[in-house]
Amino acid sequence: MTSPPPPQASGSWRPFGLFAAALSVAYAWVLWRLFQLSRAESLDSHVFLIPAISFYFAWLRRHALPARSTPAWPGAILCALVALTALAAHFGLAFSGRAPALRDSLALLTFSYLAGIVAGGFVFLGLPRMKALVFPFAFLIFMVPLPGWLVEAVEWFLQHGSAEVTAIVFNLTSTPNFREGLIFKLPGITLKVAQECSGIRSTYVLFITCLAAGYLLLSRPWTRAVMALVVIPLGLVRNAIRIYVIAQLCIHQGPHMIDSRLHREGGPIFFALALIPLFIILFLLRKAEKPRKHQPQPSV
Repeated sequence: MTSPPPPQASGSWRPFGLFAAALSVAYAWVLWRLFQLSRAESLDSHVFLIPAISFYFAWLRRHALPARSTPAWPGAILCALVALTALAAHFGLAFSGRAPALRDSLALLTFSYLAGIVAGGFVFLGLPRMKALVFPFAFLIFMVPLPGWLVEAVEWFLQHGSAEVTAIVFNLTSTPNFREGLIFKLPGITLKVAQECSGIRSTYVLFITCLAAGYLLLSRPWTRAVMALVVIPLGLVRNAIRIYVIAQLCIHQGPHMIDSRLHREGGPIFFALALIPLFIILFLLRKAEKPRKHQPQPSV
């Protein structure tokens, strides 16, 4: 039976909690704007689940934390400077008349807030505990909204990557098509892989899910890395299959299927289907982590 941590291990959590609460009050206006963004934009609907998940990860590590830990001032000062720099960048742009868009503004402000939280961790929890809790604290980065330029870059990659994989699927299934960039001319209909077909939200959520699953269920860095990176090809294949299914419905049932519920609301179905190969990959990675039993040498 695991014994509870000694009193010294938990004594610094209360001042850290008080510091985090005070900083949250100071940044309440930022957190409120972030809450509004999370309600308005599906891409950011997860942001307030992240602290709860990070807390759970930290709670799982509670018995493995060092009993004593002294403040790590260099790390605290560095993170405090990062927080102040991000805050200054936001207000500097605002006062110069080049106020960033809401998403970019909240990215800077939320990053400043999280850097302040980490600075407090270095002061009240100390370096050994921060090393033990590096993943729970790093996971908080998913509270930061993706800046507009990054959203556009990821959407462009997924859009064009999905078109490439879709072309491969069409050719493998002998589907008659003539391609011009993102446009596929099929029998009876012409389809374009639009920006909305990038599936950025489901791919982003799947990436976060894979990181969390890798942390909980895998133990080696390389298996965790594979678990996270496999999301990229899996997302492209998922998009391609969705486009292929819609294309086949349009060819065989009629062009009106482009406005079907499967096209407009079928995202969760294909997201669920993408979980099947993901579970298989997770199973294989867990199996790869198990040490192989040495076969006994036959006696001569």
